[in-house]
Amino acid sequence: MTAGRGDPELLDRVAGGSLDWLTEQRDFFRLPPDVTTDADPNHTLKPLGELAELSGQIATRHPRADLRDAAAELFAFAWQETREGELFAELIRGEPYATYPVEIYGAFARAGLRHPVVEELVPTTTGLRGWRVAREDHTRTLAVLNAERRIGLAQHDDFDEKFAQTGLGMLTEPWALDVRAAYGVTHDVLHLTDWGHDRRRLAPETAGYLRLWLPSWLENWLDEQLWDLVGELLAVAAILPAAPYHAAAWRRLAAAQGADGGLPETGTVPRPTDPTEDFRACYHSTLVSAFAATLARTASDEAGPGPAAAGDAVAVTGPAPCESEAAL
Repeated sequence: MTAGRGDPELLDRVAGGSLDWLTEQRDFFRLPPDVTTDADPNHTLKPLGELAELSGQIATRHPRADLRDAAAELFAFAWQETREGELFAELIRGEPYATYPVEIYGAFARAGLRHPVVEELVPTTTGLRGWRVAREDHTRTLAVLNAERRIGLAQHDDFDEKFAQTGLGMLTEPWALDVRAAYGVTHDVLHLTDWGHDRRRLAPETAGYLRLWLPSWLENWLDEQLWDLVGELLAVAAILPAAPYHAAAWRRLAAAQGADGGLPETGTVPRPTDPTEDFRACYHSTLVSAFAATLARTASDEAGPGPAAAGDAVAVTGPAPCESEAAL
């Protein structure tokens, strides 16, 4: 494998197609009137929060102005759906220990969009003893700590200590990684680096571990056609210092994208014919593909002029695997 730049045309086609689909499907992100009472947050607030996070990232980072503008419109739409932040005040009053309003609000606060009542509430609620109760896993705690940092709050726990207790922080056996653990690794990287804004937070040992094992992980989940996870792994690859470009993985991901720009989470079954079900099957992986393509495009530009990547990735610079790990 040799080092080289990415394929800007392919990456822009993936990002542009994804943004077109997301724009076309925008009404499915709208919040229902009962969003603070009876609505399922997994089908309401979660998709809108993910739209806000990833469109906000693309709006400030993609090299092409037209794609930045498309993402910025989606980000502005998401902010309007929260009634310019008023929704978060209602959610925090109703569930003072709930982390998701603070996490979603953090995506807007990072962009300078704030609500005065929320700004008054969150220092109190995040200072409660109940706020410090352990989450279901340490990766989740990293998400909360990163949101606190974005808003400008005192972090309720030590970020580095919590990271050291995650799967990535412990550099767990890479050959034993299952789907859930793989998502944990990608999320650890995103929270540690603030979605790629601060690559320097990746210690050399951590970056070397990821650089060494990403090709194997990608090959495994490409074979299973888990496009959502493949997209997250490609985003992680683009965050690494001297980011490797996995050409074959990008070609296969691009081939899985529909003519309408939508990308299903998995390619093992046909896309649903019902519009609502199709949205739920595609929205997250389509957002992820646009974000990953943006990061890869930016990393490619930073690499400067050079030949297109001939292999799947740049040469490994991390430590060699031990014999037992390589055999598995």
